[in-house]
Amino acid sequence: MIPRDQIVTALLAPDLLPTLSEMDWDLLIRQARRSNLLARLAHLLIQNGQIEKVPNSPRLHLFSALRMVERQDVAMRWEVDCIQNALANAGVKITLLKGAAYVMAGLPAANGRTFSDIDIIVPKKHVAEVESALMLNGWQGTHHDDYDQRYYRRWMHEIPPMRHVRRGTSIDVHHAILPETARIKVNTPALLKAVVALPGYENLYVLKPEDMLLHSATHLFHEGALDNGLRDLFDLDSLLRHFGDNPEFWSALVPRAIELGLTRPLYYAIRYTTTMLDTPVPQAVINAAEIGKPPLGIASLVDFCYLRALRPTHDSCNTPGTGLARFALYIRSHWMRMPFLLLAYHLARKAFLRPKQLPVETALTTKEG
Repeated sequence: MIPRDQIVTALLAPDLLPTLSEMDWDLLIRQARRSNLLARLAHLLIQNGQIEKVPNSPRLHLFSALRMVERQDVAMRWEVDCIQNALANAGVKITLLKGAAYVMAGLPAANGRTFSDIDIIVPKKHVAEVESALMLNGWQGTHHDDYDQRYYRRWMHEIPPMRHVRRGTSIDVHHAILPETARIKVNTPALLKAVVALPGYENLYVLKPEDMLLHSATHLFHEGALDNGLRDLFDLDSLLRHFGDNPEFWSALVPRAIELGLTRPLYYAIRYTTTMLDTPVPQAVINAAEIGKPPLGIASLVDFCYLRALRPTHDSCNTPGTGLARFALYIRSHWMRMPFLLLAYHLARKAFLRPKQLPVETALTTKEG
């Protein structure tokens, strides 16, 4: 079994933190920063009334990370309000995903959570209207290369990211949670039909609890770059612990995964949260989730990879095979995303052809934003 990293131990057993030496704290801060979990650790220590027991130097790092997240939280709420106003006449439900959804829904997963953009999902038939409305309100498309535009709009589950010309903030507009060419076929209409309105907001929605968990799992276990892998695993842990207080969540989880076609991501979510983070999941649910388990040989190989890759990208967390595991999961993410011939063409083009440069006006506008 892979040894447990200091940041994982700290987040699961914060009562042990006062016993750490200065050298231990130095390593813990480094691991937490590399995994984007420093603010989450700070929030946990404040919540448990232990922040004053932390030595002064690491405490300053913790407070700094927490202040940054608090500023992000305010900025994100303002940005969601701007998006809501921009799409007021688009005639479409605005459904928030991931970090923005956690914050606006007031979920524990938002505590100390960092994010770089806002993700929304709308029905595919409304994507053009949403994109036009956003452009009229200051958002500008990125990835101007003709091939990239075709790649996103023909094969992906989202349009190219959009950036606001003044604020520099980014929004990803999705119409599905996996590419249309992906090997897993998601029942997107069923996903969007069950969204839940956010109380106190006009035309703002989030995925229902089971779907929020399944989307988070799908995102993590189809991701190629796992720099935030441990953070996202803690997101899953937080969602399972929070939603799991309602017994109906557990009884609905596996049937919903079957309905949406997401039994494999659910299996991985339960497998690695329970193995690595001691997440409390009823045994009956663990057994039922086995429906998504891959064949034995593949399961062993995936275990080898994820038990090494879902760790901070810090030298202290590397074990034999870590580099190979991360590379294999990167290749796997592309393999899961598109058929072989399309994948070969896409990777070859990216490797040998450089995208066109942005027009001077666009580049300057983007830079100023």
